[in-house]
Amino acid sequence: MVARVRALLGRPALPTSAPAAGFLAIGRYRFDHPQQRLRLADGSQPEATLTHREAELLKRLHDQRNQVLTRTDVLRELWGDDSFFNGRSLDVFITRLRRYLRHDPQVQIVNVRGVGYKLLA
Repeated sequence: MVARVRALLGRPALPTSAPAAGFLAIGRYRFDHPQQRLRLADGSQPEATLTHREAELLKRLHDQRNQVLTRTDVLRELWGDDSFFNGRSLDVFITRLRRYLRHDPQVQIVNVRGVGYKLLA
């Protein structure tokens, strides 16, 4: 019996919580893509609920962080051939995402002039 207890005590501890599926780390933020929610990991700011397009845009920026996403590719992927939406609509969505991400100075969405946007995280 003593040997069993010693064997159990010698084992590495199990992690207290496994990373949740669907959560993406963006700097100090946790992004729940399926639920379209963004929050600081420490909980110091209220959780933000993103629109579907905001969530899709943030997911694409995250998936290609530190790489440039061209405006034309983003517009085609998120809006398709709908000519009603133009580049200014994308600018509004980028502004909203920047506002959501403003509490972590290490996370930035930068403009690559004449090309598109890049997420630095």
